[in-house]
This record gives sequence, structure tokens and C-alpha cells, in this order.
Amino acid sequence: MFFHKKETIHNVEIKEANPRFAQLLLEQFGGATGELSAALQYWVQSFHVEDPAIKDMLQDIAIEEFGHLEMVGKMIEMHTKNVDQTDAYKSTLFAVRGMGPHFLDSQGSAWTAAYLNEGGDVVRDLRANIGAEAGARQTYESLIKIAPDEGTKKTLVHLLTREISHTQMFMNALKDLGKLDDPFFGNVQPDETVDLYYNLSTSTPAEGSNIEVDQRGPWNQEPDFRYVAHPQPNHSSAAN
Repeated sequence: MFFHKKETIHNVEIKEANPRFAQLLLEQFGGATGELSAALQYWVQSFHVEDPAIKDMLQDIAIEEFGHLEMVGKMIEMHTKNVDQTDAYKSTLFAVRGMGPHFLDSQGSAWTAAYLNEGGDVVRDLRANIGAEAGARQTYESLIKIAPDEGTKKTLVHLLTREISHTQMFMNALKDLGKLDDPFFGNVQPDETVDLYYNLSTSTPAEGSNIEVDQRGPWNQEPDFRYVAHPQPNHSSAAN
């Protein structure tokens, strides 16, 4: 059961309508990294979860994302309402679609359920959600840089902030499951190549250069990995 309260989670105010910026805001309404995608993704994921606490968290965040969708829609409405038929207005999608939000991204592509990333495993889904929040945060950061007024910027900063909050919640849930930094989940055991790192991007350094071309780091070092310096076809053992 849903109830809608006729006020936004965070106050939305703008000083002057800007239809061109409103078209960019569509990215967070009907785009791949937008609030509709996040809300539906987390809501559907909640039905797959057996853990009642994580199920509750996903549903709470999903509902907040619907609230964020309302805020973005409100901003788009404000940036397109009562705008003269100027060149700025005519150059946007709203000249054809009309004022207010639409299920389109900033380039006019229709929203699709293909944007949703859910797979029925709680670890897989939580990790996908961290990626989704990162994508949304990046989009908001780009919008903030070109926000036309302080009211719009303030709202966008709030939305970006909540992406960080949600990321932390998903990370804490993974930590509670003991899967925050464990790459294995599921029931199928990996084969003997699980700890091999193949050095597949090599080159010869210029004469006299002391730059190490093949870089090493914790992603290809002991104790987690055996480094295969010169991989060969059907190679299954490590050589340092």
C-alpha cells in the first residue's frame, strides 16, 4: 500500500526557468542512471531477499528514490513552465513533448526496463546497486557544475548526497553478510585458475628508460594472486 504526501522530501526552488537545463535534467528522470531506474530496481530486488532487514532497507531506499523522482520532475516542471516561445525553448525536447517531465533521457531516448539490473541474488544485487549509485552520483555532479541557479544547485547537491548515503547502506549490508570484499558468492566452486593474474598487456620499455612497463599492485600479487608473467595458450600454472 502506498500513500503520497503532497510535499517533496527536500524543498525545490528555482529562480528562473531554463528549458535547456531542464532537458539535461531528463537524464535523472527517464535516463539509465535516473531515479525511476533506481526506485524500480531496488523495489523489485526486495522481493528476492530472504533477510527481512535487507528487504526492509531495499524497500525504504526504493521509496526514497520515488521521492527523488518527484523532486527531479518538479525541477523539470519549474524549468519549463511559463516559458516564452524563445529559441532556447524551441531547441529542446519540450517544444514537441510539452512542458514538464517525460520518460526520456536528455537525448530523447525513451526509458526502458533494460536499464534495471537485478538478478535474484542479494550479494549480486547489492553490488549492482553500488554501481547504480555511482552512476547517478556522476550524473548529478555533472549537472551541478552547470546548474543555472543556486536553488537548482542546492537540490541537486542534496540528491547527490543521498546517493552517497545509499552507497554506504549497501556497503554496510554487504559487510553484515560478510561479502563486502569477498568476490565469491553462489554455490558453484571456482576452478584452479581463480588465483591467477595473466599479464596480457606488455611492451618493451624504450632504451635507457627506467619506467616499469608491467605494473604490479595488490591486484596481481601474493597472497591473493599468482602472477603469470608470460601467459601461453591453455596456460594453467603461474610463473614469476
